[in-house]
Amino acid sequence: MADQQPPLSAQDHEPIRRATTASMQNLLAQYFEAQAEDVVPANDPAPLEPVRHALSVTDETPKLRPEDAIAASFARLEAALHTEPPVVPEVEPVQTEWPVSAQALIESLMMENERLREQLHQRSLELQSAQDQADSDVLTPTLNRRAFLQEVHRAMADCKRYGEEACLIYLDMDSFKAINDAYGHGAGDAALIYVAETLKTSVREGDAVARIGGDEFAILLRRADLKSSRVKAMKLEAELMMGTFAYNGLYLKTGGSFGVRAYAGQTTAEAWLSEADAAMFLVKKSAR
Repeated sequence: MADQQPPLSAQDHEPIRRATTASMQNLLAQYFEAQAEDVVPANDPAPLEPVRHALSVTDETPKLRPEDAIAASFARLEAALHTEPPVVPEVEPVQTEWPVSAQALIESLMMENERLREQLHQRSLELQSAQDQADSDVLTPTLNRRAFLQEVHRAMADCKRYGEEACLIYLDMDSFKAINDAYGHGAGDAALIYVAETLKTSVREGDAVARIGGDEFAILLRRADLKSSRVKAMKLEAELMMGTFAYNGLYLKTGGSFGVRAYAGQTTAEAWLSEADAAMFLVKKSAR
């Protein structure tokens, strides 16, 4: 078995490293010198000046051995790579002031813009108020006939599109003429307002109540079937019969007859309302 030599120490490696480095530098120097040799064309007997490599030193510098020149060039490159770039100070933008006349014009335009915004907002409020008045009954806190028919038309569209159920309740007040004859038209107006407020407080959000004309009212119940709508009509009839309204220190009574009609593919809102009116008439006729 051959004898094993002990591993080399760091001191033993140092001469080898130096020799290797010197050999590499000599090889690089020979390569650069070969590249720097001038090439003389056949037709031009005058020799060209030798081309210096980018890493070669200038004429002003002392003559160095090739390996020293290469080492110096690498040192300069290493120093350049580790040099921090110069910091360019930030230049603050120059604040240019507007002329006095321009500032006055800008302020005037801003004030005019604000005035127009306020005017537009006021016009929107007036338009909304006018729309509400156009949709409301002139006496009672309910919709008028035109606005109610628009709500019925929307409900019909939802029933067709989403398969929802809806019902109309038609009311004709009882003894309204007797109240007018006995106590005057003021008492009749108080009776109408009492009935309208009773109907409005008994329906859900999304339903609609309207005064159709004279002493007749209508209720639109969304997402309600015929059975539940008939129960609703009976409760309203009982509430009106048991309740009273005040007029000039008197407590007067009124009632009404209700007719119910469910949506069943009617062609128009007027046709559906007419069917609910006919159902009310049958109830009123049977009660006599």
